[in-house]
Amino acid sequence: MNLLTILEMVEAGHGDRLVLGTQSRGLTGSQLAAQARRGGLHLTARGARTVIYMGENGLAFPLALFASASAGIPFLPLNYRLAREQLTAIAGRQERPFIIADDPSHLHSGGVAGTAGIAEWGDLLARPDLGGGVAAPAEPGPGDEAVLLMTSGTTAAPKSAVLRHRHLVSYVLGTVDFGSATPDDAVIVSVPPYHIAAVANLLTNLYSGRRIVYLERFTAARWLDTVAAEGVTHAMVVPTMLARIVDELAAGAPAAPLRLRSLSYGGAPLAPSVLQRALALLPDVGFVNAYGLTETSSSVAVLGPGDHREAAASNDPAVRARLGSVGRPLPHLEIEIRDAGGAACAPGQIGQIYVRGAQVAGEYRETGPVTDDEGWFPTRDEGYLDAGGFLYVRGRSDDTIIRGGENIAPAEIEEVIQQMPGVAEVAVVGLPSEEWGQRIGAFVVPEPGASLAGDDVRAFVQARLRSAKTPDAVIFLSELPHTATGKILRRKLSALSPAPST
Repeated sequence: MNLLTILEMVEAGHGDRLVLGTQSRGLTGSQLAAQARRGGLHLTARGARTVIYMGENGLAFPLALFASASAGIPFLPLNYRLAREQLTAIAGRQERPFIIADDPSHLHSGGVAGTAGIAEWGDLLARPDLGGGVAAPAEPGPGDEAVLLMTSGTTAAPKSAVLRHRHLVSYVLGTVDFGSATPDDAVIVSVPPYHIAAVANLLTNLYSGRRIVYLERFTAARWLDTVAAEGVTHAMVVPTMLARIVDELAAGAPAAPLRLRSLSYGGAPLAPSVLQRALALLPDVGFVNAYGLTETSSSVAVLGPGDHREAAASNDPAVRARLGSVGRPLPHLEIEIRDAGGAACAPGQIGQIYVRGAQVAGEYRETGPVTDDEGWFPTRDEGYLDAGGFLYVRGRSDDTIIRGGENIAPAEIEEVIQQMPGVAEVAVVGLPSEEWGQRIGAFVVPEPGASLAGDDVRAFVQARLRSAKTPDAVIFLSELPHTATGKILRRKLSALSPAPST
């Protein structure tokens, strides 16, 4: 099977059903398939070997992805907000790229050798008159490249993750049943197109028959308005989005007549206070926490609605702590925690998270496969499994601070500071130090109106952790630098070197 198989199943099973867009402007399964094939013909005629997509959320995104599959070439969505030089450099590394952009000026075409063409997405693939003409599409093999995604590069330079048809198909088949959605089901997608969640949401929701509504630019008010107007039943957001939605609801935004039944969040850690407020403000919504990576074709572990309800209602500290977990591994995947020597860790012991399964790619254009001989992928995330099989993610192994030869996990300090009244958000990183190698820097965003002092933060941590884990520097910011999917850009913070007693 390949992505075209999914498209063909959507066409056959949901041909007359509106599968993309709003109730007033969208595409049926048959229209999606026809336009994607027409786009594939255009790409083939232009001799394209890669499709680069630099647009926002919208109908052009799925059309461009399936047109790429129809032409038998890989699809690379890029963040058009990157610097022009970065975009040009990435595009220049691709084989005969065809570039689809909402604003072609984001990229200097003269700097990209062998370009097959540049077109505004609205002029090429989103045109309603692009449905005519049918020809036999290419037939990608399961091992052919389907999607290329740039990793977020929160701690180092981004790399090109390779997802082949077999990886994405395995994820779809392992997580959703074909045609399982009702005709009235709708999902709102507000994560950016260049994130694995956007690709995964597209494929799984199309396969289930759930209509996909795209939100081009996120604001909490616009999200709530669209959810209400389009009768949205399912949604996926990143933590920064959920925090803003919660603030909007708390400020008096009407929660009715929302039909929302399921709200997934993931992509980065969520502050416990935000989750507690969300559960209270949306008591009839089933919350889902999903943990996954670009290299694993999306989610590998899920904390479902039942887990959320059980943990929130429990008086058992061990059960209630599961609200801070990412749930249990998906049934078709294996997760193992290993220590520095490669041995499997006991329950509760922190180590590096390894994942194995058919959806796991673990491959980069720059380095090739990084899985071991048995197919295990080293995520470079640290965490542990509890006795019940719930996975807790403690952060990237790259984030570990080595202070005077001692390894210190930023997540442990962040969890403590997050409990301090008046703290909205915090990130702990290693800062350069001639004496210690690294010193501990805590970057804190106060809640509006809160009065915090660095000495108070240090005292709060020292009373709860060893003095060696007390921040050497506390830096107050109005906001932390994030990726569009909510991950903290620690490399930007670690570039700051304030005096130790700020």
